[in-house]
Amino acid sequence: MNMRYIRQTVLKEFGDAAQEKLAKAKVLVVGVGGLGIPVLQYLNAMGVGTLGLVEADTVDITNLQRQVLYTEAEVGASKLATAIEKLKAQNSNTLFKQYNTFLAKDNVLDIVSGFDVVVEASDNFATRYLVNDACIILNKPFVSGAIQGFEGQLSVFNYKGGPTYRCLFPNMPSANEIPNCNENGVLGVVPGIIGNLQALETVKLLTGVGEVLSGELLLFNGLHQTYNKIKFAAVNKNLKRTELEDSYGDNGCATGASITIKEFKELVDNNTNFQLIDVRTINEYNVYHIPNSIHIPLAELDFHLSKIKNNTTTYVICQSGKRSKIAQNQLAEKTINVVNVEGGINAFKSIEIV
Repeated sequence: MNMRYIRQTVLKEFGDAAQEKLAKAKVLVVGVGGLGIPVLQYLNAMGVGTLGLVEADTVDITNLQRQVLYTEAEVGASKLATAIEKLKAQNSNTLFKQYNTFLAKDNVLDIVSGFDVVVEASDNFATRYLVNDACIILNKPFVSGAIQGFEGQLSVFNYKGGPTYRCLFPNMPSANEIPNCNENGVLGVVPGIIGNLQALETVKLLTGVGEVLSGELLLFNGLHQTYNKIKFAAVNKNLKRTELEDSYGDNGCATGASITIKEFKELVDNNTNFQLIDVRTINEYNVYHIPNSIHIPLAELDFHLSKIKNNTTTYVICQSGKRSKIAQNQLAEKTINVVNVEGGINAFKSIEIV
């Protein structure tokens, strides 16, 4: 008997049989951020045999209020490498598979195929739809969580012929319809709550213990400490799929050139002649901005193209580097060549302090 797990195997509804199922299970976690961290920590602690991690981002100072695995000393470090090191220290028996990349159409099927369950813990719709479609093709269930402000939501999709993500949300919203957490924010504890619930649903999927949250959307409101469930039905046309879509829109990844924050800082320090477009909100811009930058909020970009000169190198920046990628793609459609500043103002400020 493995004493490590005695506090859960002693439960008559769980027992040694469920623990053995966990030990043999393979779970893929997409995103090692606010949602993915509690999922990984608890699945790792509870004895899931194999954990796959998909993440290509670095630790940012603004992550620390909710991504509690990371520390101030690790700002700028790889999330994937940092998380793996700490998870190995938590449970040396776990087999970890690392994917230092973002999910995309050309890699998702190969990655997902090696796992029993997928936990979707990203922060963008493109990845959710991509994961959904891949899981339908490969007949894999996935656990989805999402958060914004003081609220969160959770459901299990593609479970034993049950509804898929597209049964609940048929079409991916456009970039202008998607709430941006850089502007709208999120209370630090909310991702922890939803992430823990994702971990619970994953354990139920793997062991057969309890009722899986399939065909129901759980809504959490932190301000009022309420949980509500909304039932939704499967739509036949969304249950079968043989191939991925041609495109999943902007996945937060720019299609054009980018520059590291260190390289950009050198340009600023050397007074190099360039044009910098800041696409944050007016409130963010007023709190802090780089001198001589041109402020054009992302939502107003198409209306102020005349402010962008084509006779000099143009860079685009936001708070963390995500909105600027969207801006870069929008400007590329206007045949404007723009370089995205990786890490945004957050990274620029941290490198200034160093």
